[in-house]
Amino acid sequence: MGNFGPAEMLVIGIFALLVFGPQKLPEMARSFGRAIREFKKATGELSQELKSGLDDPAPPAKSTPADKPREMRPGPR
Repeated sequence: MGNFGPAEMLVIGIFALLVFGPQKLPEMARSFGRAIREFKKATGELSQELKSGLDDPAPPAKSTPADKPREMRPGPR
C-alpha cells in the first residue's frame, strides 16, 4: 500500500460514489471518521496508561504469615 496521488484518489472517489450513491457516501465518511477518532483515542489512553505504569514503581508487597517459611520442628513419632 503505497502513496496515493490525486489521480488515484479521484478514481477511488468516483468508484465509491457509483457504488454507494450520493446519499449514503457522506454518512459512511462520518462513520469512518468517528471510528478512526475512537481508535486514536483508545490507543492514546492505552499508551498513556502503559507509560504511567512503567514510570510509577509498584509499592512493595506486604509480607503475610503464609509468605514466611515455617520452622521445622520435630514432631511426635
